[in-house]
Amino acid sequence: MRSFDSFPRVSLGVFPTPIQKLKNISEALGINVYVKRDDLTGLGLGGNKVRKLEYLLADAARQGARVVFTTGGAQSNHAMLTAAAAGKMGMKPILILKKRGVTELLGNRLLESLMGTEVVFMDTDDYADIYAEMDRVGRKLGVPYYKIPCGGSNALGSLGYVSCAAEIREQGIRFDHLVCAEGSGGTMAGLALGAKLFLPGARVHGMMVDTDPFDKITPALMREAAALLEADVAVNPDDFILHDMCGPGYARPSAEGNEAISMMASLEGLFLDPVYTGKAFAGLVRLAREGQFRKTDNVLFLHSGGAGGLFAGL
Repeated sequence: MRSFDSFPRVSLGVFPTPIQKLKNISEALGINVYVKRDDLTGLGLGGNKVRKLEYLLADAARQGARVVFTTGGAQSNHAMLTAAAAGKMGMKPILILKKRGVTELLGNRLLESLMGTEVVFMDTDDYADIYAEMDRVGRKLGVPYYKIPCGGSNALGSLGYVSCAAEIREQGIRFDHLVCAEGSGGTMAGLALGAKLFLPGARVHGMMVDTDPFDKITPALMREAAALLEADVAVNPDDFILHDMCGPGYARPSAEGNEAISMMASLEGLFLDPVYTGKAFAGLVRLAREGQFRKTDNVLFLHSGGAGGLFAGL
C-alpha cells in the first residue's frame, strides 16, 4: 500500500486532534462515549474539511491553479473553509453556492464576508448546473482554475479520513464503534476504509443528513480511495451502517438534532451545529437509548466542526 506521504499534501491543520472521554454523556447514556475533536483542526473555526483540503489544494497547486471553485449550501462549512485555505495559499476562492438555507450575512456567510470571498448563488438543486457554471466563469477569467466538489468528497479528499483512522489507532484507545455525519460522502468513506485498514473490529456508523443514495456513494468512494492507495482490500456492504437522520430535510434543523445540541452543550460544554454534527450526535443518542451498544463498548463520535452554521440560527 502506498504511504500517505507519497501524495502531495499542504500543511493547513493542527494534528493529531485530541480524543476526549465525554464523562457526563457516558453516564447519561450508560456507555463509554469519546469525541474526536476535529472541530479543533486549526484553520478558520476548524472542522473535518481541513484534512481533505490538505490533499485537494496540494493538487490544485501542483496544477498551477490561481482560482479555486467549490460549492455547497448557503451555510456550507466546506465552502467557508475552502475560501480560508485557498486565501492562505494565495489562490482566489470563488464559491458558487446553492440558494438553499440561510443566505443572509449570518454564520458561515458572515465569515466569508470577513474574508472578502466572492460568493455567487444559483437557484438550482442540480450540482451539474453549478459545475458547468464554474467552467463558464473559469474560462471567462482565462487563468488556471481548480474545481473542488461539494464537501471535498472525491477519492483524493477522502484520503484525509483514511489517514485520520490511522491517527486514531496511534492514539491508543480501542473503539467498537465510530460515528460520523454523512453529508456528501467523503468523510464517511474515508473513515470506513481507514477502519478496514487500521481499526479492525470497529463498526462505522454514518448518520445521513441528506437524502442522497449514500449506500452507493460511500462504497464507490471507498473503492476509488483504495485504488489511489493501491490497498488490497475488498469493499463490502457490511463495512458500514447507515442511519437516516435527515429529519425535515437537508440544512433544516430537526427537533431531535436540537435536543442533542442542547445535551452536548449543557453536559460537556461542546457546541454542535444543526445541519451535520447535531443530527449525527442525535443518531448516536438514539442508538444508545435503543440498546444498540453494549455497556462495555467504546463509542467514538467524530466532531466534524460546523460552529459557524450554529450562528445562522436553529
